[in-house]
Amino acid sequence: MNICALFDMDGVLIDTEPQYTIFWNEIAKQYNIEVEDFETKIKGMTIPHIFSYYFNTLSGKEVEQILRDFRLFEESVLFPDIPGAIDFVKELKLHNIRVGLVTSATELKLGRVCQQKQFDTLFDVIISAKDIQNGKPAPDCFLLGAKRLSSETKNCIVFEDSLAGITAGNAAGMSVTGLATTHTEEILMDKCITVISDFRQITVNWLKTIISNI
Repeated sequence: MNICALFDMDGVLIDTEPQYTIFWNEIAKQYNIEVEDFETKIKGMTIPHIFSYYFNTLSGKEVEQILRDFRLFEESVLFPDIPGAIDFVKELKLHNIRVGLVTSATELKLGRVCQQKQFDTLFDVIISAKDIQNGKPAPDCFLLGAKRLSSETKNCIVFEDSLAGITAGNAAGMSVTGLATTHTEEILMDKCITVISDFRQITVNWLKTIISNI
């Protein structure tokens, strides 16, 4: 069985979501985006999809300003680890389980993360926004990850924190483990096979058991 593990990045490997919540809350207030829980609903979505869904009434000048502000913000984002995440990925690799990074992040941010965290050498494959046309909640990114890792979808386990990402993983026919970093366990539990707070208590044998019981 060719098991593979596919990891979202923000809220799964790095604890950046609180910083993004502050940024998007300020944008919503500034541009009168009256969408309940706006900053939560957009988590996991690519920037083009966010603008297509929520900023389509703004002028071109306003959109350009938001993009400039977002770029400046991403140039200063900090990347603290989710506890145990990197060690868990390394443990999987020691047991010859292939691992993929599947993220909606921009190339600017992904480049900064790879420079600081060496994700480009840690992961066997990286799928980012530039690789797909339809972002999360569409399953395309996870299906592409499985294809590049030569693994059947039924043998893939996804680690996600956002509702868009969880929907994408389920739509891809994969087993989804939720990270209760963005949403509470209560919100995630009926959408995932299991929910964890971080990676400190899980092991390779745990992952194999999850897959074998599906």
